[in-house]
Amino acid sequence: MASETFQLSRREMLVTSATTAAVSAIPGETADAASAVKAVTTYKVAMTVNGKPRALTLDPRTTLLDAMREHLHLTGTKKGCDHGQCGACTVIVNGERINACLSLAVQHEGDAVTTIEGLGTPERLHPMQAAFVKHDGYQCGYCTPGQICSAVSVLEEIRRGIPSHAQADLMASPQPTGAEMRERMSGNICRCGAYSNIAEAMADVAGARA
Repeated sequence: MASETFQLSRREMLVTSATTAAVSAIPGETADAASAVKAVTTYKVAMTVNGKPRALTLDPRTTLLDAMREHLHLTGTKKGCDHGQCGACTVIVNGERINACLSLAVQHEGDAVTTIEGLGTPERLHPMQAAFVKHDGYQCGYCTPGQICSAVSVLEEIRRGIPSHAQADLMASPQPTGAEMRERMSGNICRCGAYSNIAEAMADVAGARA
């Protein structure tokens, strides 16, 4: 009767909702969605990594960092903030340091990429790696690969005469002073606070005073 109150328990309501959702799902649309996921466009990317030619097939959204770590298994390069703010993912591309987390792998077709694994080996360390060991330029070690790649690039930037904000005279050739190197390394964060030791290691390699 119209005067009777319609009552539905919470359990009955949940069962009814689930049944309605199942019935309303259209198999054709579900299959189309699954096909769309499988049909993600991929691109072939060829680059030189640590002196060796490498060819990858990647989702175009793959960052250079993830290409190194997840596809080439070069896990020395670390994922820190993933926003280009900490420097843990620093690698050297065509002789210049970049944050690998901010760069798409497909942008580096034909480029030469050097990661920490390509700088030296345990048997034959790069001079900067040896200096970090000598001066204890690390503590937890997480940021160290990025710090070393950046430090190597900093000394090369100074050698090439690339100016920085630390210079009083931008027309003069930069020198590997402590202030100059600290300014250029400011994008690499060490949460353990080994900055003074890192500066000493760089000064050792540069033959300068920290």
